[in-house]
Amino acid sequence: MKKASKIPITKIQRASKLVKTGAKVGVNYLKYYGDKITKTKEDARDQLNKSNAEDIYDSLKELKGSPLKVAQMLSMEKSILPRAYVEKFSLAQFSVPPLSEALVLKTFKRSFGQFPSEIYDKFNTKAYNAASIGQVHKAEKDGKKLAVKIQYPGVSDSIKSDLALLKPFVIRMFNMKGKTSDEYFFEVQDKLLEETDYFLEVKQSQEIVDSCSHIPNLAFPKYYPELSSKQIITMDWMKGIHLSEFTAANTNQEKENAIGQALWDFYMFQIHKLKKVHADPHPGNFLVSEKGALIALDFGCMKTIPLDFYTPYFILAKKETLANRPLFEEKMFELDILRKEDSKEEFDFFNTMFHEMLSIFTQPFHEEVFDFSDPVFFGKIAEFGESYSKNVELRSYDASRGSKHFIYMNRTFFGLYNLMFDLKAQDIKINNFMNL
Repeated sequence: MKKASKIPITKIQRASKLVKTGAKVGVNYLKYYGDKITKTKEDARDQLNKSNAEDIYDSLKELKGSPLKVAQMLSMEKSILPRAYVEKFSLAQFSVPPLSEALVLKTFKRSFGQFPSEIYDKFNTKAYNAASIGQVHKAEKDGKKLAVKIQYPGVSDSIKSDLALLKPFVIRMFNMKGKTSDEYFFEVQDKLLEETDYFLEVKQSQEIVDSCSHIPNLAFPKYYPELSSKQIITMDWMKGIHLSEFTAANTNQEKENAIGQALWDFYMFQIHKLKKVHADPHPGNFLVSEKGALIALDFGCMKTIPLDFYTPYFILAKKETLANRPLFEEKMFELDILRKEDSKEEFDFFNTMFHEMLSIFTQPFHEEVFDFSDPVFFGKIAEFGESYSKNVELRSYDASRGSKHFIYMNRTFFGLYNLMFDLKAQDIKINNFMNL
């Protein structure tokens, strides 16, 4: 994979890159109109999506930082984006062109005033893997094998300007309007800024390790604050394979069930006991050890869940609430999904849409034991997303509804459900966390 010897840092450089990408997308559309004459409409559209996904991702992987992070977030929305985008954008999870060795050394010198060879006994300047915000290197010190995560230069400084450039694209994609869209963007902006503060990530990581180490079949690395800085984190090297590699090769159902239970317990314990959650559940953040334990990594994106959101959110998840329409509507108003200023048409539309959505998405919470390998359950989720992504009536309304806290809570559950389905985890005890 080609290495990056420099990254566009200034606002002009980054804006110029996005403008050039927009021009490529424009050319792709011209080709699309020609293809519609010689190909079926579906084939022409598939080729357009593939070409656009490749051109957009090629641009974002050079920019790195928040544009690539947004692509990673969008790749988890499998029911919203066409498959070509999901497949390409998902590479941002752990397969991005790394920094060159020279740029790695320069980043270390700026951060610590020392080169890696002066800090560690051994340090491999070749990256082991690279993602949206940083890349990981192998190192050794005092006989311990270590993982060293290095943040890409300029990522933190460019977040606000990058999001300002991306905002019109995302607003069009999700049909967002009004002041709510600003609240959403500030929520994402604040979280991305937090993810670039590696001092904060080390602190959050240590808190999670202290709070969750008792959960069976779950492991964490040890973190070393004295070998970390605002742009560099040092932790134990954890031996294992990425969760996606495990699910692709494993044939042992008992192992999948055990890992699925550990993953589910980890998330439910955080949400219900800590009122805080690791809001970045993608395969690149989890490993599986040789003994079949789940290893959790990367706690830069932690979402605190305020009680005034937590309470109505989980009341809505109850089967009894879905059967009680007045109570259901009351909680919908509390969470700003329904609004007093809604017209009758808007009220009826969103009332019906969200009741249908929650009736599907909350099914695991209506059971003591749930089968996440059930294709019918995930088929319903896909069908729901497909039907409303093409809904003309929805596009005529302001779709930016609900508390800003939905962004990372929904992202958490979308990601968690996808991981549980990939594992094909069965016989999962939904409320097992209450006994931990």
